[in-house]
Parts: sequence; structure tokens; C-alpha cells
Amino acid sequence: MSVTHSPETHALLIARIPTVTGRELHEWFDQLENGPALTRCSERTNWLADEHGLSHGYARAIVQEYDKRRRNRSPVPSQRS
Repeated sequence: MSVTHSPETHALLIARIPTVTGRELHEWFDQLENGPALTRCSERTNWLADEHGLSHGYARAIVQEYDKRRRNRSPVPSQRS
């Protein structure tokens, strides 16, 4: 079952991640980038929770924030001669 946090709850979870986990958010993003090539949000959430002992709530918030920031990256413009 997929759980989507409210924007307020999501923001609170993200703000607490360094305190609760002892790692900064960018470190968790590195784990996702260097981890197994899983495509589904639920698979990445389960992997993060199982591999690193996180609660599913925090793991889900990390994955959702990672996906949100990846979507918001602006593409690099192509170089034309």
C-alpha cells in the first residue's frame, strides 16, 4: 500500500532526517544513486529501509524528495555551433 504524506508532514520528516538518521539528505541521495537500479518508488523505499534500518516513513520521504528534486532539475541546454 502506497502512502503519500501531506506536504506539511513531508516537510517535517525531511527537516528531521539529519537528526534522526545522523546523515544529511544529500548522503541519502548518494545512497539512492549508488544503490541497486530499482525503478519503482516502493522498491527504492523498501531497499532504503531494509538496507539502512530506516523506518518506512523516513525512507519514503527521502525517496519522494529525491524524485521531486530530480524532476525539478533543469535540463542542460545543448551547445550549437
